[in-house]
Amino acid sequence: MAKVIFGNHSSVIVPRRDRDSIRKFYCDVLGGKITKAEDERDFLRLGEDFFIAFLYGDVPDESEFLRTARSVWLEIKSDNVEEMRRKILDSSLVRRLEVPDPHLYFQAPGGQCLRLVGIDEDLSFYEGAGEGPNVAKIKESVGRLE
Repeated sequence: MAKVIFGNHSSVIVPRRDRDSIRKFYCDVLGGKITKAEDERDFLRLGEDFFIAFLYGDVPDESEFLRTARSVWLEIKSDNVEEMRRKILDSSLVRRLEVPDPHLYFQAPGGQCLRLVGIDEDLSFYEGAGEGPNVAKIKESVGRLE
């Protein structure tokens, strides 16, 4: 059987008007670096080996949570979760999502939904093992946002 793994590259198409807030959030708040900027896109590195390309266009604003509740949620890791949580929330660039889970869930400029976790945190629950958040409460919470 063929082997499949997730890669370390991602891309997303976002409204052109979100460029400044995307750059502020991913670079100034999260510490990412723009590796290449062009008229219609930015290539950005987060950490040592994750790359995301933001493709800017005249696309509708799909950043409302109700449109993204069933999209892929990205996980970001920090070696100082509390400091990063404060920095993210203090930026006023994100929308905090009320999910009954001990982690910070938020929507970044451009509409991407993210969860903040610790680099060395035991995340076995998210792999199907161990105790974790109440799934029924999470679904109820997401339903209220739609």
